[in-house]
Amino acid sequence: EVQLVASGGGLVQAGGSLRLSCAVSGLSFDDYAIGWFRQAPGKEREGVSCISSRIGDTDYADSVKGRFTISSDNAKNTVYLQMNSLKPEDTAVYYCGAYRGTYYCLQPPGAYDYFGQGTQVTVSS
Repeated sequence: EVQLVASGGGLVQAGGSLRLSCAVSGLSFDDYAIGWFRQAPGKEREGVSCISSRIGDTDYADSVKGRFTISSDNAKNTVYLQMNSLKPEDTAVYYCGAYRGTYYCLQPPGAYDYFGQGTQVTVSS
């Protein structure tokens, strides 16, 4: 059974930092890229960042470049999203997903094969 468990969300002031974790079981990082998505109220889910150990690819949405860093600990089957210089517009539920495709990993959510439950990130101004 594939499971992706996101954690680490919370309430933070603008300019602050949070680190999200996505603990993955039931699949291999050799076969799947892992991506972070977010969904704000009334908006569609959007890709934030992704990492593919298979092809050595990391990618970021323009809105988070230079502020967010994705990394993975293959021994722990965990992917992290370090979020710095947070802004109120980063407020959303953050989800992690798994993508088996062969293209670069920052794909629309419909291309992903699995998603976990989300973790709420709230950035106050």
